[in-house]
Amino acid sequence: MRAALLQITSSDSPTENLETIQGMIAEAVANGAGFVLTPEVSNCVSLSRAHQQEVLQHEEDDSSLRALCASAAEHGIWLSLGSFGVKTHDDDGRFVNRQFLISPQGEITARYDKIHMFDVEVTPEETFRESDGYRPGTRAVLAETPFGALGLTICYDLRFGHLHRALAQAGAEILIAPAAFSPVTGAAHWHALLQARAIETGCYVLAAAQTGRHKTSRGAVRKTYGHSLIVAPWGEILSDAGEAPGISYVDLDRKKVAEARRRVPSLTHDREFDGP
Repeated sequence: MRAALLQITSSDSPTENLETIQGMIAEAVANGAGFVLTPEVSNCVSLSRAHQQEVLQHEEDDSSLRALCASAAEHGIWLSLGSFGVKTHDDDGRFVNRQFLISPQGEITARYDKIHMFDVEVTPEETFRESDGYRPGTRAVLAETPFGALGLTICYDLRFGHLHRALAQAGAEILIAPAAFSPVTGAAHWHALLQARAIETGCYVLAAAQTGRHKTSRGAVRKTYGHSLIVAPWGEILSDAGEAPGISYVDLDRKKVAEARRRVPSLTHDREFDGP
């Protein structure tokens, strides 16, 4: 299976972002991709909760989601929407950061709500409180496909190795890690964390990323790190997309997963221990 990772600079307009994604899907399919992956918050990058409240939709009403399900069916591909910001019916009005896996028939076959919220103060300029606007998920998700079992994660989940280990021990062969990483933490930790997750689990890691300076109609401007990364089960970086929007490709080979795990079968070596 040829996978294509879309690196994009989403704006705060879901309509604009849909057009961009559809065009890149067509290009990826023309280059042989049967599995296309988009970054985190592909539908809207915005730091304004008021703007998000105006433009985000409930899943059942989301016109962009419906259109991309139709695109998957039109092209006959698997499509991972790295995440969409989606409205909920919660009393506190919070959204969810939700990943969708769409089949070649255009059906949503898996959903994953980001578990770990990005509540950090990296620098005075790089301060985030994701939990103020988003409700954290509570369930890890494994999705079966004809080309491998997928473990679904989103961005800040990358720092929690136990989640990825649990997914791999449940059968995941490919870890999906869409992101909108900040430039500061990206430069410091992005490559090391992704390689570590691959090495620890013997999985492919596919990390489609947002990049650059994001156009906004309201609120502060968001910048993201880019560098969509494809990491092999043995830990080699197979592709680094740099900072420009574009598409990265990889031909997935499940035998590479089996080989890495045969050489170092650490997923079967857990031991109980006391303390600390």
